[in-house]
Amino acid sequence: MSCNSRLPGWRLERHGEGAELRLTGDWIARDSGVRDSADVRRILDEAGGLMLRVDASELGQWDSALIAFLRMLRDSVSADQTRIVRIEVSALPKSAQRLLALASAGASQAPDIKAPHASLATRVGEVCLRAWSRTVGVAAMVGETALCGTAAFAGRTRTRAVDVVELIREAGAGALGIVAIVNGLVGAILAFVGAVQLQRFGAGIYVADLVGVAMAREMAAIGTAIVMAGRTGGAYAAHLATMQGNEEIDALNVFGIPIFDFLVLPRITALVTMTPLLYIYGCAVGFFGGAVVSIVTLDITPLRFLEELRRAVTATQFAIGFTKSIAFGALVALAGCFIGLRAGRSAADVGHAATAAVVVGIIGVIALDAVFAVCCHALGI
Repeated sequence: MSCNSRLPGWRLERHGEGAELRLTGDWIARDSGVRDSADVRRILDEAGGLMLRVDASELGQWDSALIAFLRMLRDSVSADQTRIVRIEVSALPKSAQRLLALASAGASQAPDIKAPHASLATRVGEVCLRAWSRTVGVAAMVGETALCGTAAFAGRTRTRAVDVVELIREAGAGALGIVAIVNGLVGAILAFVGAVQLQRFGAGIYVADLVGVAMAREMAAIGTAIVMAGRTGGAYAAHLATMQGNEEIDALNVFGIPIFDFLVLPRITALVTMTPLLYIYGCAVGFFGGAVVSIVTLDITPLRFLEELRRAVTATQFAIGFTKSIAFGALVALAGCFIGLRAGRSAADVGHAATAAVVVGIIGVIALDAVFAVCCHALGI
């Protein structure tokens, strides 16, 4: 087949064991578009399974129209298993060869067929291996926290004091409002439920005991920890996952800055420091909420409520709640940092990391509280 001098065209010539595809004219997509697939089928039919050599001696100007045509030709040969045609493009301009190689490489990277479903044993094994990897990672972070925490007291870490102060401000002062709302309402609810039940037995005054022991021993610590898991633990995970996606953590590693000292230890220090203080604040607000409900519904004087509260709530109750709050703060910080550092690099992974940190933090707090309850029961306290 031949065409006018400047129009794109081709002609096929047989030479013994092979065939030569001679390209002619200007292959410009803007002027003539991309050749039809029918031309490709005609070339392969005429080649008849011989080796096909592309000749560009009469080729004029060209652009992506030529690359698209050659790519179509090569893909048709690869797709048709009945033909044995090998295409030789060494006579093309070097730039055209490089573009064709890039186009072919891009096509080879695309997944052609979905991988078959793995067997049940394979899926169970993968789940077990992932669980083991996470367990090892958590154990490593806990161990590193213990070692670096000990070194921090001796001033041998590279943690910046300004980072710790800023994180303490965000975790402490920034959470006062929501901690007050949650614990105040919990104290009021406990007092209201207790008043309804205890009034039946003429023991309304013991509402103060119920509110005091429940808030000091359980509810203030758990409520504060859940608030911190949703507010601060998720924020830690999202922040670190964003740094991971922006390759900031990789840059810190390149510069030799220890990730744990610079990112993890300040966050753990901030939550371990502020969660116990917020627990005490939550106790006070919860006592106030219970007192308001008791005074309004049971006609108890404020002085009588405070006296009964002082008698019921001992230092042991506060010590248990205070110890719980320290453990809960460490757990929430570790969960947020661990999940954030292991997140992917896409924008969606940031949201997944924040959600996972909140869920793990809340479930971990409740599970750890159950462990404390069993230990306290075993110790008789």
